[in-house]
Parts: sequence; structure tokens; C-alpha cells
Amino acid sequence: MLDWSSIDTVLLDMDGTLLDLHFDSYFWLEHLPVRYAELHQIDYVEARAWLHKRIMEEHGTLNWYCLDYWSKELSVDIVALKREITDRISFRPHVQDFLTAVQHAGLRSVIITNAHRGSLDLKLEYTDLGDRVDRIISSHDFQLPKEQAEFWDCLHEIEPFDPQRTLFIDDSLAVLRSAQRYGIRYLLSILKPDSQGEDMPNDEFMMLDAFSDILPRR
Repeated sequence: MLDWSSIDTVLLDMDGTLLDLHFDSYFWLEHLPVRYAELHQIDYVEARAWLHKRIMEEHGTLNWYCLDYWSKELSVDIVALKREITDRISFRPHVQDFLTAVQHAGLRSVIITNAHRGSLDLKLEYTDLGDRVDRIISSHDFQLPKEQAEFWDCLHEIEPFDPQRTLFIDDSLAVLRSAQRYGIRYLLSILKPDSQGEDMPNDEFMMLDAFSDILPRR
């Protein structure tokens, strides 16, 4: 599936790629509406509908991912509410085996995520993900989401890589398109980012179901 002899750098998304997106989906679609309704003493159905509409208004922007923004906007402590469901944080299948194989192959592994540092720190607290890669970079460090072309220039300044010898795996088509425009050669999308959700097939990028299918061998 991949010519690992022509790959030096592995760039990896976190949520929906390495970690099960179910934690985030459940939080934003189920847990937050319940707790928001309780905290503000309003009807749950009304709260859920309003939250969905309000959150979607920020889709594709850095605010969409920013926990500081949503904590202020909604007058709730988003990180504290996320801590209430940390039992749902988990790896996607075979991710640990894949990351170990990448290390043993001598490849550079870097997580590049749109996750806010508050969410990222929480995931690192409840997993050993930080020990399994060489570096973790949040797009909030640049104040630019991965969807924007300028993100990749900023990334390259602090983490030099050859786009033609780089593999990037992400569950977002918008982000993969951005990476493709930048010139990254090997691009993989995720078939099932949320273990409790539906498959997300597309005809633009090669699909990855199980990380065990692409274990690097050199």
C-alpha cells in the first residue's frame, strides 16, 4: 500500500485518526448539551438545537477548535466538562503497534492537530501518546487551522520535512486537501473516525481502516 523506503516523515492527526473520535463526538453532541442545559437551567432540546447551530457557525475556523473561545462564549468550563467523560478517551485499533513500528523503522513521527492545548493536554494525561511520537504540534501555536495554506509554511519552519517524502494521515477531507495543495505526496484518510459512528468513505484519497494494514517495514 505504501513504499516505506520513500518516506522519511510521518505526520499524524490526533482525534479521529490516532484516537477514537467518539470522545469528542459524544462530548459536543450529547454531554455538553445536557450539562449546558443544567448549568443554565434551560430546556435540553432547546439547548441542544441552539448549541449545534452556534458551533456550526464556526466550522473551518480556529474558533471551532478553541476551548478558550467556547468556554467564554458559553459561560462554561469546557475542559472541566470534558474531564467528566475521560473514560471515553481511547486509541483507535492497532495505533500503538503502528507507532511502535514507525519508531523502530527510524522514521520521524509528528502529531499535528487542530486540538486546543486544553484538549490536547487532557488526551496526553489519559494516554501515553506523547511517549510514542517525536513531537506534538497544535495549530493553535500558529493561530492557524490546518485547513489554511499558511499553516503548512509555519509547520515547515519549525519542523522541516520534504513533502515528497512525507506521509500524512487525517480524518478531515478539508485538511487533506490543504495538505495536497501544499505538495505532500502520501495522503491517507480514515474510514471510521468514530467507533460508534458510520463509515466515512470518499473517492478523493486512499482510505485507511486498520493501522495494522500499513505497518512500516524497512
